[in-house]
Amino acid sequence: MPNPTLELLDRLIGFPTVSRDPNRELIDFVAAFLAARGVESQLIATPDGRKANLFATIGPKDVPGIMLSGHTDVVPVDGQAWSGDPFRMSVRDGRAYGRGTADMKGFVAAALALADRAASVPLAMPLHLALSHDEEIGCVGVRSLIEQLQTQPLRPRFCLIGEPTSMRVALGHKGKLAARACAHGVTGHSALAPRALNAIHLACDFLERLRFRQAELATSGRNDPDYDVPYTTIHVGTISGGTALNIVPERCTLDFEIRNLAGEDAEAILDTLRRDAEAIALAQRPRFECAAIEIETFNAYPALDTPADAEVVHFARMLVEDDTTFKVAFGTEGGLFHDSLGIPTVICGPGSMDQGHKPDEYIALDQLAAADRMMDRLLNQLRC
Repeated sequence: MPNPTLELLDRLIGFPTVSRDPNRELIDFVAAFLAARGVESQLIATPDGRKANLFATIGPKDVPGIMLSGHTDVVPVDGQAWSGDPFRMSVRDGRAYGRGTADMKGFVAAALALADRAASVPLAMPLHLALSHDEEIGCVGVRSLIEQLQTQPLRPRFCLIGEPTSMRVALGHKGKLAARACAHGVTGHSALAPRALNAIHLACDFLERLRFRQAELATSGRNDPDYDVPYTTIHVGTISGGTALNIVPERCTLDFEIRNLAGEDAEAILDTLRRDAEAIALAQRPRFECAAIEIETFNAYPALDTPADAEVVHFARMLVEDDTTFKVAFGTEGGLFHDSLGIPTVICGPGSMDQGHKPDEYIALDQLAAADRMMDRLLNQLRC
């Protein structure tokens, strides 16, 4: 028998929606799919029109409903050794392979299959679909969708974000603050290096403070045993400086992130790091007036921490077969939906992030089947 979710997943994988590229073909496909079922979609496009979010409501418009949220972008495949075309789905050994099968087009396919069923029956409570772009680069695209929802007279009652959780209900995730530190020194010939100020050395001094503050957070900061890493973390991802070995570098940049537990203030941690940076630069200013380490934030999103006894948790647990709860290590748009719109939110979707972002990414077919069963239970909750 035909499998609508698998057929839809095949179509979705065929759109190579890497974050750096447009997602409009996929969004236009979804809008046409819904329009054929009498469902109007609202598109929130970027100024250049290359990307768009989609929001659609099936059922009554005068009561708040259940929002299914998913992102349409995927991570790159560059440099990965795939056994086949990553943007052409293949099915073998009980798995569907392709970029985005787990993260998270499997959920989007199941949500569209549900939309097909929901559009043909009377609903007492609406089903909302929210599809966003540029999630993989820091939950960037969904913000314009949130701005649009802020203008609406009614907001969704609950939100289920379909990131891969192996069909268990996740209550939260850490927040993230991404920042860049730029160290400014004084250039010179390397043969006279002590007469110059090496910006890479300044950046390394700051890196040492980052490691010190990380150790502090691990030993005396907040602790949440529901996470694999139960404390707030500081991580350096890239460092860049210098042009030639025989030139003392005058500039060095260091990109780092703070992944904070709910209740631990990432901005306060950043303020501490700014003071550390200023102390390092201040020690050099008697000789080098221009010494500085400047820090700027280029992305941030809040943590999600939904109480275990919240109504949305009870609702979501009724929909799944394994009703144990946990928290995920990766971030989602959930904190933004909760903080900006006040929508109670949980995370639940098919597949595992263990398979995401890797070559030969896959989702098990039994996970897709479990997602379809969840969607059927959801439809029963929405029906008149």
